[in-house]
Amino acid sequence: MKIIQIMLCFSLLLSACIQATQLSFTRQTQAQQHLFHYQWLDHQNKKQAMSFTLSKTALFDRFRMLKTFNNDFAQKSILRGIKKQLTKQPLSGVQALFKQINGKITIDLNSINEEKLPLAYQQVKKIEQTETENYFKKYYYQYFIDHDNQAGVKMNHIDIANDSVADFKSLKNIILEKVSIKNIRRVTNYVLAFVQNIPYSSLKSRLSSSGAGFNPPAKLLWENQGDCDSKMTLTATLLRSLMPRIEMAMIFIDQHAFIGIAVQPLAGEITVEDQGITYVLAEPTGPALYPLGILAPESALAIEQGRYIVEAYHSDGSIGLSKGL
Repeated sequence: MKIIQIMLCFSLLLSACIQATQLSFTRQTQAQQHLFHYQWLDHQNKKQAMSFTLSKTALFDRFRMLKTFNNDFAQKSILRGIKKQLTKQPLSGVQALFKQINGKITIDLNSINEEKLPLAYQQVKKIEQTETENYFKKYYYQYFIDHDNQAGVKMNHIDIANDSVADFKSLKNIILEKVSIKNIRRVTNYVLAFVQNIPYSSLKSRLSSSGAGFNPPAKLLWENQGDCDSKMTLTATLLRSLMPRIEMAMIFIDQHAFIGIAVQPLAGEITVEDQGITYVLAEPTGPALYPLGILAPESALAIEQGRYIVEAYHSDGSIGLSKGL
């Protein structure tokens, strides 16, 4: 991986530093859905407005299982899954003993025929891996290693974005009607300004918080606030619903996140290249109204120093993780 371009045009930077102004936000209940209405100022300081509905299912049911990752709870849930599988398909001639020592659960296998133990341990390990993967998928968790090789668990933002797209399909025609010239830049900047104007809540440490404070897209709109990971995921959801085939990337730095769009860069725009794709970077968080291609100075510095992780969000929904230089 290499950085393609890091140039901040002073005149562009000055023009981008308008502070977000959400002029109004209201929501109303309508049968099985809620009507949202927003007014805000865009990157040219022009007044914008948008109204749309979201279903109660999208708002309150879609991600009701989301919760902060707890290692002890996860171990117990995975252990129950292992026990269930071993009950269905017992290990031939092998007894499984489950122990908890200093808060850590271990599985000991005993057999009068010791030759059976190596294969039995392999079988249990495979079951454990499957149950762990199922647990993480169910609760939208993801193992994550940052640019300093610090490991932890975070929300799987790409899976959450993918599973939110259907709830936001009604916004496609609404937004495209607002953007008179339907090109990637115009659509992206419209979405960016909309999300940047939503009030910001600070991000707790991504690795230590394990998802605490994260709002999935519909809940973010309901509460009218979100941290940078939440606002990045909302932006990705909206852009995926508007442009299903566009290649994107989620970029993670210390205490912050932003998005990359695979579009031809203009002079002075900040980009990264990952696995042969050039992404023009954008700040969804606010409160500064940065258009596509311009980042806050601290974000630009992190990119220049290679202190970031790229999580590719391809149009087929696949995920690829890469580190900065």
